Amino acid sequence: MLTLNSTKKLDNGIEMPRLGLGVYKMTEPEEAYGAMEKAIQVGYKAIDTASLYNNEEQVGEAVKNASVSREELFITTKVWNTDQGYDETLRAFEKSLTKLNMDYIDLYLTHWPVVDKFKDTYRAIERLYDEKLIRATGVSNHEPHHLEALMATANIKPMVNQIELHPYLTQLENREFAQKHKIAITAWSPLGRGRVLEDAVINDVARKYNKSAAQIIIRWHLQNDIVVIPKSVTPSRIAENAQVFDFELSEEDLQLISALHRDERYGKHPDTFKFD
Repeated sequence: MLTLNSTKKLDNGIEMPRLGLGVYKMTEPEEAYGAMEKAIQVGYKAIDTASLYNNEEQVGEAVKNASVSREELFITTKVWNTDQGYDETLRAFEKSLTKLNMDYIDLYLTHWPVVDKFKDTYRAIERLYDEKLIRATGVSNHEPHHLEALMATANIKPMVNQIELHPYLTQLENREFAQKHKIAITAWSPLGRGRVLEDAVINDVARKYNKSAAQIIIRWHLQNDIVVIPKSVTPSRIAENAQVFDFELSEEDLQLISALHRDERYGKHPDTFKFD
């Protein structure tokens, strides 16, 4: 049975929380810190940040002041596109580690597959793993062909791929590839930047279970074996997003939601992203 403490076992045996707080666009320091503090109080065990988000310091502060130990929390950060390359990634990691004020990071990701650089970037991530500065390796926004290119030369295959995923973009091909290669999938923008919350089908299902549209979508992710990191700075919503373990969607309702797929992205496609 899924609970707020449920984890997904990564390929190296590390346990990654299935529900975490995403902190993208939390740029106001006090507000960001408050959101992270609230999430940890509610019982979230994971925070997902990135150097791009400019809030790694607040993550570090929230973790340092938490009522639970550092070891109980799972912290993810990412190397941004302009910092990619082998030596550059090692330097970027040191900066992130300093800002987070930590001895190690649980999961370090390549943010986007920058052409001609993402392989060297991942090679640096492998080195950080070998040096026990990170507990798990991963990537973000990688398509199967990027993963295949990495795995052709990598000593350690990526353990996680974080991608845009929600009921309007179900990413079946990417999920099937990941399952085959024992790569965990994390959904960013799991609520489709809020657009999916308005969907009539989702709202019909929400009324049936006496839940909010957001809770239905988060539960859909969890029951599809997807790690999910909904973002909110609103304390009541942070708490509400975690109240998804007292019900279970029927197989029929899961399929009903999956059928909403329309290949609709609210972020960029990895193959057409402009890296300059």
